[in-house]
Amino acid sequence: MKVISYGGGVQSTALLVLAARGEIDFHTFLFTNVGDDSEHPATLTYVREIAVPYAAHAGLDVHELKRRRRDGATETLMERLNRPDTRSIPIPVRMANGAPGRRNCTADFKIKVVGRWLREHGATAEAPASVGIGISLDEIHRANRRRREAHEVVEYPLLDLGLRRDDCERIIANAGLPVPPKSSCFFCPFRTVGAWRHQRRHEPELFARSVQLEETINHRRAALGRDDVYLTRYGVPLTQAIPDESPGEGDVDEDEGACDSGWCMT
Repeated sequence: MKVISYGGGVQSTALLVLAARGEIDFHTFLFTNVGDDSEHPATLTYVREIAVPYAAHAGLDVHELKRRRRDGATETLMERLNRPDTRSIPIPVRMANGAPGRRNCTADFKIKVVGRWLREHGATAEAPASVGIGISLDEIHRANRRRREAHEVVEYPLLDLGLRRDDCERIIANAGLPVPPKSSCFFCPFRTVGAWRHQRRHEPELFARSVQLEETINHRRAALGRDDVYLTRYGVPLTQAIPDESPGEGDVDEDEGACDSGWCMT
């Protein structure tokens, strides 16, 4: 069994095109949707309106997966974050010193969801499935084969082909497809400062929801006698960290956008 962990971003969409052209031997793509209330809406639109029809035309399968509880009910990441009884925070919020906290979101809402699907379709520790991850050569530091289940073998097709992100964009464009936006939850603390500025200016509803999430988390932490945490590394609330008059939408902050899982932001 061979599948691609499809994130709806540039690298994994390039893998979709390469599979359609027969240049990599993968026919099944697993899009793990952490929640319509959590994924960036542009990513959901791209996957459902562009990637899925393109894959179907090429004879490829794209399956949209969601986290399921033991009782069979689905759970989104936003729902988990807003549960009154949640004591730990599954996303890598920033501490007062700017350091990221623990991150369980990737494991709980992507790796384990894919792993469950693979087990249900016959993968075992003795006969593991190959899971392709969309990490390109310029992000080779994100490659981490330890982040997997026992019945999986992780592969990096873009690294094998020596392809960079700009190569991926060219592959997508040459297929006649629009280049997708960077994929991540719209409130991910690993978003770059430029992405936060763009959100505040051009996606005010999403920015307001991010602000509300940060406030909800800190109200709960205050009740437990814990310090505030933040969605950026600046140690202040989001509205102060990303003010309206922020200059330079194209500014780059090399300290952020650093999720090393490979299962996200591809």
